[in-house]
Amino acid sequence: MNTVIRKAASAESDSIASLIFLAMEDIVYYFIGEGSRDNAIQFLSSLIRETNNQYSFENCWVIEADNKIVAAALVYNGADLDALRKPVLEKIKLEYNRDLNLENETEPGEYYIDCIGVDPAHQGKGMGSKIIAFLIEEFVGKQNETLGLLVDKNNPGAKRLYLKSGFAIVGEKKLAGKEMEHLQFRKQLPLT
Repeated sequence: MNTVIRKAASAESDSIASLIFLAMEDIVYYFIGEGSRDNAIQFLSSLIRETNNQYSFENCWVIEADNKIVAAALVYNGADLDALRKPVLEKIKLEYNRDLNLENETEPGEYYIDCIGVDPAHQGKGMGSKIIAFLIEEFVGKQNETLGLLVDKNNPGAKRLYLKSGFAIVGEKKLAGKEMEHLQFRKQLPLT
């Protein structure tokens, strides 16, 4: 299978939204205050299509396999969280009449992997590992940044994948009422 990892395009928002939804279903339902899968995916798609928000295509990397997007990852600078989250909260307020006050899921000093979604037909084929390795090389290897993420305490499979990839647990956080572990991948300093 021929795969390419590249930046996403706005026109791909529907495909990307379905993948991202897989990674954050409970959180999106919490955002919109309802359990409609179609409404949740439409909400994500509209944000992905737009610019200057944490779910924007501008912050998205995709794996394309045989001309189909099979995985997506959202990554942004943790220092920009407030600015990127503001339009999301405004959209939730305007469209769903919900006034949310969310915990900070990231912080200055790390590039944050907001979520990674893999098409169910391609799960177990190394796509998650492939995009994680790419992000580590892109942000830690090339840009000398720290890469961070949260993993649900009730998702030991994802935690194993991240730990195997070289991430280390650095703390705990809460997000949308869920207990999460905060993991980071930092460039190793040479021994002196």
